[in-house]
Amino acid sequence: MSVQVVSAAAAAKVPEVELKDLSPAEAEPQLGLSTAAVSAMAPAAGGGDPEAPAPAAERPPAPGPGSGPAAALSPAAGKVPQASAMKRSDPHHQHQRHRDGGEALVSPDGTVTEAPRTVKKQIQFADQKQEFNKRPTKIGRRSLSRSISQSSTDSYSSAASYTDSSDDETSPRDKQQKNSKGNSDFCVKNIKQAEFGRREIEIAEQEMPALMALRKRAQGEKPLAGAKIVGCTHITAQTAVLMETLGALGAQCRWAACNIYSTLNEVAAALAENGFPVFAWKGESEDDFWWCIDRCVNVEGWQPNMILDDGGDLTHWIYKKYPNMFKKIKGIVEESVTGVHRLYQLSKAGKLCVPAMNVNDSVTKQKFDNLYCCRESILDGLKRTTDMMFGGKQVVVCGYGEVGKGCCAALKAMGSIVYVTEIDPICALQACMDGFRLVKLNEVIRQVDIVITCTGNKNVVTREHLDRMKNSCIVCNMGHSNTEIDVASLRTPELTWERVRSQVDHVIWPDGKRIVLLAEGRLLNLSCSTVPTFVLSITATTQALALIELYNAPEGRYKQDVYLLPKKMDEYVASLHLPTFDAHLTELTDEQAKYLGLNKNGPFKPNYYRY
Repeated sequence: MSVQVVSAAAAAKVPEVELKDLSPAEAEPQLGLSTAAVSAMAPAAGGGDPEAPAPAAERPPAPGPGSGPAAALSPAAGKVPQASAMKRSDPHHQHQRHRDGGEALVSPDGTVTEAPRTVKKQIQFADQKQEFNKRPTKIGRRSLSRSISQSSTDSYSSAASYTDSSDDETSPRDKQQKNSKGNSDFCVKNIKQAEFGRREIEIAEQEMPALMALRKRAQGEKPLAGAKIVGCTHITAQTAVLMETLGALGAQCRWAACNIYSTLNEVAAALAENGFPVFAWKGESEDDFWWCIDRCVNVEGWQPNMILDDGGDLTHWIYKKYPNMFKKIKGIVEESVTGVHRLYQLSKAGKLCVPAMNVNDSVTKQKFDNLYCCRESILDGLKRTTDMMFGGKQVVVCGYGEVGKGCCAALKAMGSIVYVTEIDPICALQACMDGFRLVKLNEVIRQVDIVITCTGNKNVVTREHLDRMKNSCIVCNMGHSNTEIDVASLRTPELTWERVRSQVDHVIWPDGKRIVLLAEGRLLNLSCSTVPTFVLSITATTQALALIELYNAPEGRYKQDVYLLPKKMDEYVASLHLPTFDAHLTELTDEQAKYLGLNKNGPFKPNYYRY
């Protein structure tokens, strides 16, 4: 009898299988599954002794040229084996599959004969439709349950803001949304995502012990009663905990986002549902960005008396559009390098008309949010966007301040070859002592695989640098402002922009060279990933204490200038986080305190001390 053998390649052309003509006792659910999935369920479908191992002829073949997805789709792979089909009388015979699902025996002399037909299941290839049997077996139910669970997860993920995908392309500005209490004083992507955002906020609360402790200790006193705070920060679960803490301490808040990509839509929805006027969504345009800030500030019957800013855009907008508001504003709290720089410029020019607190340069914020936070989040942001491996990669980090130090330490630990550029000789010497090669950007731009800016300056990476980069070089920014990389120079007709995934673009030159630009030059870790909640607890607690200090300060304590947070408050923020580590501070004796000339309760270091 002649035998025809169907090749794996031919079988691979049809992607779905369906079992036909089965008796009721043998019936498997017709799930329209792929052949590989049917094969995976096969052992449970067979009869006989479940402990008996399958002989070599029925075991999955070792990987080879004929294995892999194409081979898995052959009719043989899709057949459900039975115990009676696992016997052979002559060990010298080899098994071959028959075209119609039977087997052939090949004797040592090459004679081919048909084996007894023990499996009466005809495998036919089904179309793409998935049809579910009304009475699935236990295996079928488990598979179906897993599929439903996974679909539910995928459904939420596709709606979540950090995936940057949604079926609804309508601008939030064109929507009429209300929360469950009928309030519409907000503008978010989708108020229906509030439940998911609330869960994220609850998780964040577990990692923000100091802020929760502050909320518990000061809630009865209401130190911010009467405060009307307008804020412009990243809107994340951690910021939401800060906002709700300020609300618990008596403040009224209105909030916008300081970055067009960092907003978590579900968190913004949760805040709006809880009654906070929030105006932000992920992926705002430049016009949307300023519109949201204006909606926070310019509202009838509401005059802010405190500003919490991150980057200085909110402060700049009020100076530009509503300068008379500063007559009632008691103070500004600023937490970024860029924003603080703007405040010092205003102060130097005599245009700063209210006291301002420089939170960025407080010890706890600078060391923890800048150094330790970036040490962890730089790797997270790069991994999520590029799936890259760091070992052996050549990286240049522009700037060796606290952010640069954190980035360099993380990349060095992963096996990268790290170069540093720096203008400050002290920071430059630190980089050398830490084992990094100090270079000018022009010296290494042709050879590096990754360029990271951490300076807070502008035009650190220019079009000239971008033109000279090697193919597939990754370019990103860890400083606050989007001015460090000259992205505007890349928006020219001769260059092609190609979206790869959320916050990842290929910029392609006429000769085919391309660079990988992350977050369009904006802040990488908050635009493309997240940052450690515990670190943000330190920053948020510092911000809250700064607001309390400025709001309750007696007339004349603070003049129209920029101030650092009192060191006693810095130490208090740190002490609130120590219980998390079960840490126990040593106390000075009276004799020791007298010898050092210190108060036993601090502060323990002079203002000029460098931590």
